[in-house]
Amino acid sequence: MSLLTKINVLRRAITRGLTKNIGNSASNFAIDPSQKITIKKVLISRPNHRLGNLLLITPLVQDVTNTFPNCKIDLFVKGGLAPIVFQNYDNINNIIELPKKPFKDLVAYFKVWVKIKSEKYDIVINVDKNSSSGRLSAQFANAKYKFFGEEDEILRMKYPDYDHIAKFPIYEFRSFLTKLGFPENHAALPPLDIKLTSAELLQGKSAVDALVPNDKETICIFTYATADKCYSTTWWEEFYAGLKVEFSNYNILEILPVENVSQINFKATSFYSKDVREIAAVVANTKLFIGADSGIMHLASAGLTPTVGLFSRPNIDIYKPYHNNSIGINTNIGTTKDWIETINNVLLKQ
Repeated sequence: MSLLTKINVLRRAITRGLTKNIGNSASNFAIDPSQKITIKKVLISRPNHRLGNLLLITPLVQDVTNTFPNCKIDLFVKGGLAPIVFQNYDNINNIIELPKKPFKDLVAYFKVWVKIKSEKYDIVINVDKNSSSGRLSAQFANAKYKFFGEEDEILRMKYPDYDHIAKFPIYEFRSFLTKLGFPENHAALPPLDIKLTSAELLQGKSAVDALVPNDKETICIFTYATADKCYSTTWWEEFYAGLKVEFSNYNILEILPVENVSQINFKATSFYSKDVREIAAVVANTKLFIGADSGIMHLASAGLTPTVGLFSRPNIDIYKPYHNNSIGINTNIGTTKDWIETINNVLLKQ
């Protein structure tokens, strides 16, 4: 382990210890029922650089915008992907980016905290209670109302899908608004959405048409994932063989990861790009996406493509795709035949 890695491990341990009790009394705010509540500026805190985690806050951003169409939203994130993900979100005011490696860019790191402190917000929402930087940002920000990401057991009992990481901040936000006197919001929860333009979708269609015969519809697969979420080549070869047999009347197109590797040894026609919006547009021009829990799985869902997520970890209820008949499959249960039958049922609903 390098010295820098050891420092980062120590830094995380220290900050978690310092921030674990921040925000436990966040719900004890004073409300004056005679005072008119106006929400004009909101800070959403999700200081994480991973594509999937940024896409998973797009439903919350939509819900805040749908509720307060004229409000401005600042995002506290990490890395440089957020401007790409949110480039077509008109209500985004500032994207405040924490450097991926703070100790290599201390000036930029401290500028972020100065920026947060210099703004005034009506509400600050920390999405992840386990994020030390997120909890600190909520504590540090000038805001009348603050949410630190604490779980609400009453809401958990009320909503069976409360634990989903894209949904519980919305349930919390809506519940809070009722305490301010706003009517209860029963609207369907927004999907993940990267807001592809018509031009992007047209370019994606051209890319798909150039790769596979356009007289057949296309199923898109993604065979890679990180760490133990990545299924073995043996697993994927068996699964791919089953897909080819069951869906012989479809094209199968493999989206390749940035590492440019394939768990089926490039046996399917493949598409490679480092542009996440281009990838989303290509996938959006296919009938169905199948892939393990990954940022690309969430990207497919954010392109509004019916998505089948494959889960080997016990976190399916937290991260599974939803909307547009999307589902998660627990691959610890059942067989390849069972999973393909489930996928076939999803296709039949389209």
